Parts: sequence; structure tokens; C-alpha cells
Amino acid sequence: MNAEVQVPAPDLSADTRYTHIMYALHLLAPFTAWILAVVAIIMGIVKSDDIRGTYLESHVRWLSRTFWFGLLWIVVACVLTWILIISLVGILVAWIPGLALFVWYIYRVIKGWLTLNDGKPIA
Repeated sequence: MNAEVQVPAPDLSADTRYTHIMYALHLLAPFTAWILAVVAIIMGIVKSDDIRGTYLESHVRWLSRTFWFGLLWIVVACVLTWILIISLVGILVAWIPGLALFVWYIYRVIKGWLTLNDGKPIA
């Protein structure tokens, strides 16, 4: 007799809400000197064992990469802005690197959040 044993899927509703909160914190982070992004990263580290092997793991990884690459780009944008201001030629365009970083960061957060809302992993 072949009896298939079906393992019930884990209930991810609480973890999904938790991940939605992380996305909300990241979305608000640029307006709080990135403090909320640090809080969200810590939340992701705390929750990483609970979501391992689920589609939520890809979202926590996505947010983590967004944060760390964003931090790298903040350094690059600051250096570039400083060079543009010192040269006096670019004093009128010195705000562009910061704006580009802001748009990139918000785009990644919204793209990930919409994918989470669809219940899919993010690549």
C-alpha cells in the first residue's frame, strides 16, 4: 500500500507581516537618517532562522543587499558631491548623486514590497 504522507505547509502569516513591517521601515528610512533601515536589518537578522527555506528569506536578503549597497553608494555619492562642490563647476548639480541614490533605494524597496504582496520570492 502506497500512502503518501503530506506535511502541512507552515503558517507564514506572522512572518509575512513581520517582513511587511521591515519593508515599511526601509521605505521610511531615508526620512529618519537611515536609522529605521538599521532597525529593519537587525529585525531581519533576528528572524533569519525562522524564515530559512521560505520565500521570505529572499525578501530579507533583498532588503539586506539594498541596505549594504545603499551604504556603499552613500559613500560614493558623498565623495562625488564633495568633488563637484570643490570644483565649483558642479555646484549646481551636486545634488544629483544623492537624488539618484534616493530613487534607486525607494525603487528597490517598492519592487520588493510589491513582490512580497504577491506572495512570490524576489530575485
